Formats: sequence, structure tokens, C-alpha cells
Amino acid sequence: MGSTTKLQLGELTFDANTRQLLRGSAEVHLSPKAFDLLSYLIAERPRALSKNELHARLWPATFVSETNLASLIAEVREALGDVADRPRFIRTARRFGYAFCDQAVETVPPVFPEGGLPFCWLIIDGRRLPLEPGDNIIGRDEQGIFVDSPTVSRRHARITITAGGALLEDLGSKNGTSIRGVPVSTPVGLADGDEIRVGSVALHFRITKRQGETATWRLETADQ
Repeated sequence: MGSTTKLQLGELTFDANTRQLLRGSAEVHLSPKAFDLLSYLIAERPRALSKNELHARLWPATFVSETNLASLIAEVREALGDVADRPRFIRTARRFGYAFCDQAVETVPPVFPEGGLPFCWLIIDGRRLPLEPGDNIIGRDEQGIFVDSPTVSRRHARITITAGGALLEDLGSKNGTSIRGVPVSTPVGLADGDEIRVGSVALHFRITKRQGETATWRLETADQ
């Protein structure tokens, strides 16, 4: 896992670079050892790590009681809002160790050359819908990217296009927004080819950058 990687864990953001676990803009406290433990499990997902391997990583060349690891697992689960008998994030591998069992979505948007704007569009039911620089509202409001479905809110989600790439954000919709099957609760970076779901409707996001070329936005039939 790269040093600048940010990952979305449900409603939480894991930032390996700043060593923070965030809920929105608020930091969720983890002790240094607990953060290291979470980092190891995320980096090796979905592989289960044995207790011996975790002990060797967390306390190299030091003997500690097995209860120390159990205490750290409990701390991580509490921070994530996880439950041992119905795990969403930390799975116990009986008589062996632990594994990270949820999907983690990278939230770092692609970076484009300074001053350049990416060309972005959505593919919906075979149609290609261009995204303008700045904010693009998706929903049943015809002033934005119109999606005609009873499962979609009037202002359902927002895609923001900047020189840094594209960010997807849910706007408190009734039926939720997801990317690659993971619910969106904080802004998430989009990559070319990502599948977005707003309510029950699937959209496909495309992004490209052609140096020195200007964008001509038009509605057209997409060749998927």
C-alpha cells in the first residue's frame, strides 16, 4: 500500500500517509499499535494473518502475552464500529488469526498536468452524458444530470471535476450512492471505468486527458 493511499472503509476514511482514521473531518482515536495492526490487515486483505505473524510485526524480538493482541483487535473493532460475531471489517480466523474482510475503496483521484482539465462523461443506458468542470448534480432535477427513476432522489449525488480529477459525493439521498459496490458516505475519487450506482441505476464513469486539446461537450450515443 502506497504511502499516500487513502481508503474509504464504509463511512470512515483510512489515511496511511497521515496515520489517521477519520469519520468525516473528525479523527477517530487509535493507539499507534492499533493503527499499525489495522494497516497490516488492510495491506494483506483478504489474506488472514496468523497470530504469530502479527506478534512478529507488532512486537519484534519481544515476548508479550496473547491478550495484548486481543486487546488491540478489540480497540480496532471499537473504532470501526465492528462486532466480533457479525464482522464487517475484522474477521476472526478461528484458532489462527485475523483478516480484513470488507472492501476498501481508494479515494485518491488521478492527478493531471498542471492547468489541464480532464474530459469526463457518464454512460447511462447507452447514452454519453458529458460532465462540466466544477459541480455536476445527478438526480431527478432536470437542471443537472437527469436520471429518471423512482429510486433516485431529486438531488442524489454530485461529481466534482477539477484539474486534480473527479470526486463523487452522496447528497443525503434516500436510497444511497455506491462505487464498485461500496456505499459512498464521504467524497471518493473516481477512476476511469468505475461503476456508480445511484439508487438502483448503474452509471459508468469515464475520464481522459488529451494534452493541448480543448473539450467539446455534446450528447451522443455511446459505443460501450
